[in-house]
Amino acid sequence: MKNLLVAALAACIALFPMPLAATAYPSTVEQVHVIATVNFRTKPSTSGERIRYLRKGEVLELIERTNAYWLKVRDAAGTVGYVSSLDKYVEIRSAAAAPEPNGEVIYGINLRTGPSTDAAIIRMLKKGEPVWILEQVNPYWYRVADRNNVIGYASANPKYIRTSFAPPSGTVPAEPDKPPVPTVPGEPADPADPDETDPDLIDRPEEPIYKSEPNAVIVATVSFRTGPSTSASRIRYMKPGEQLTVVKRYNDYWYYVQDANGVYGYVSTSAKYISTNYVEPWMNLDRAVAAELAIAAGMKYLGTPYEFGSNRNDTSTFDCSDFVRQAWLEGVGLRLPGDSRSQGAYVKAIGKTTDDWRSLQRGDLMFFMSYLGSKASDYAGIDKANARITHVGIYLGDGKILHTYSEKSGGVRIDPIAGTHWEYRFLFGGFVY
Repeated sequence: MKNLLVAALAACIALFPMPLAATAYPSTVEQVHVIATVNFRTKPSTSGERIRYLRKGEVLELIERTNAYWLKVRDAAGTVGYVSSLDKYVEIRSAAAAPEPNGEVIYGINLRTGPSTDAAIIRMLKKGEPVWILEQVNPYWYRVADRNNVIGYASANPKYIRTSFAPPSGTVPAEPDKPPVPTVPGEPADPADPDETDPDLIDRPEEPIYKSEPNAVIVATVSFRTGPSTSASRIRYMKPGEQLTVVKRYNDYWYYVQDANGVYGYVSTSAKYISTNYVEPWMNLDRAVAAELAIAAGMKYLGTPYEFGSNRNDTSTFDCSDFVRQAWLEGVGLRLPGDSRSQGAYVKAIGKTTDDWRSLQRGDLMFFMSYLGSKASDYAGIDKANARITHVGIYLGDGKILHTYSEKSGGVRIDPIAGTHWEYRFLFGGFVY
């Protein structure tokens, strides 16, 4: 029964957005309510042995409508039998039901709007959190629901989610996030590359998602959506009095926002739904001027020590995304998201990115995958379109990048790109508006 329910629910959810409720993807099931004493029998016939009398007020699980006269049911004790379908004895009513979770998060992992690392991050699923796996869309991604009925996609790698979910026969097992690193026997590491043995670049934990400071409040119930359109899926309803952060004005009709739980989405710009003190003075700046102001702000921090997971309200240390965020915040007043993956999604959403770093303009953000080695061969065969963002910096032009990436490297610094692992790790880049 439960397996059939889960399958049916997965199909329904694909067609209809779900409202917010206490448990994940609730559905309706039919129950049989006894309204007058009636026989509970072993067969769908008056010749069937009576198990007992069913009393008024009992509620039974409907297993099937056997025929026009009999219902197959299960009572509260788990006994299965048959009862008359006559409406003088029973009523069939709909009731809410929710399957038990079939997965548990064992290592923090992002819940995304699509089955790709390029898809926007809804939020991070935390260790120990229950999830409901609806389907395995490919070898790498599950479609899942969380306890608040937010439906998205999460990695199918078993190091992130422990699950009893069994994909249909023939589905390819999940593969590791990282492809195997190609090696050339006997080829030594490049002694000129100081990062070849830098432990700060190897097996680093995933960067946490940082929530922004609120600058808006909801004044009337409004939809919180995955995209800037009324046809986009509703994440949930935002309620009056709820605080949130307007990250950017997407257009005249939609704000791109972050809620108090760190979830990103879109809400209407209408003043009848939202009140905000958000302003975009930097939008009036010429692109080149804005880039120079951000770079100048960043250059003031050359040599500032590196700290992974640095405090976003303290400029005494930086990690990569904190530094980029501070440069733009201090330079032009633009408050970027607080982590590199969210910054990458922000730039991607603008739609003017390139995967050729030589085509970048001064001030563009550059996004990189994990460090796998200092040689081009170390990155051969990797699908960069689906690689995870692990680093961000600001392009200075002339083949140089302003960034910070490890304690050993000395903090905020300028590095060449061509012929280094930065060139081989580069995923895409683009401007912030």
